[in-house]
Amino acid sequence: MNVHPTAIVDSQAKLHPTCNVGPYCVIGPDVEIGEGCRLESHVAINGPTKIGAHNHFFPYSSIGMAPQDLSYKGEPTQLEIGDDNQFREFVTVNRGTVKGGGLTRVGSHILVMAYTHIAHDCVIGDHVILANAATLGGHVVVDEYATVGALCPVHHFVHIGAYAFIGGGTTITKDVLPFSKTSAARETHAYGMNSVGLERHGFSKERISKIHHAYKLLLASKLNTSQALEKMKAEADRGEDVDMLIRFIEASERGVVK
Repeated sequence: MNVHPTAIVDSQAKLHPTCNVGPYCVIGPDVEIGEGCRLESHVAINGPTKIGAHNHFFPYSSIGMAPQDLSYKGEPTQLEIGDDNQFREFVTVNRGTVKGGGLTRVGSHILVMAYTHIAHDCVIGDHVILANAATLGGHVVVDEYATVGALCPVHHFVHIGAYAFIGGGTTITKDVLPFSKTSAARETHAYGMNSVGLERHGFSKERISKIHHAYKLLLASKLNTSQALEKMKAEADRGEDVDMLIRFIEASERGVVK
């Protein structure tokens, strides 16, 4: 293990022998860090926090600190982080709260850009990108392969669907549809399907065509949301992606951005 002499590592922390801890890092008790993790200078990690393998923490990232919630009274809530993630400069990731289940969970292969905040009880899926200064309130769920643009505030309890793309500077107060492009001009709207992102992720033309048809029903027809859902359900060959879209809308408690 390579630990810089200016770093402070609590005796109760568990670090894999292949970890690299840079200057002036501070690692508290009840922290477990997996194989091949690298901490650049001035990284602070508190626990209980469990971190997987090959994560890279850049200067001044603050990981596993207490939640910013007035109901929190010092309970031993947790943060879990998967593998192969990058946490850039000044990123903050908070542990959970008792009322939220006690756990903040971050998946694998995620890029968390500078100044991003992941609040208590959030659940971040694999292969997500959170651009500079994206700000997630408590209890936010971000599904796999979604992208949240720079300077986007996301209201607590919002659900962002898989493969969604949110443009920079967009305020999100409702759930964001899977596969969608959502952005703010004067108001926040869904602008159809994230076709470029789906192509990059290897979606076939047939899959994209079925999703595109569903989005035409949702956004470009004169049907309301309930009517569009019924019409989608009536189509026998709609495919698994459209089924996901239907389930997402039906499960939404805040309503969806259209």
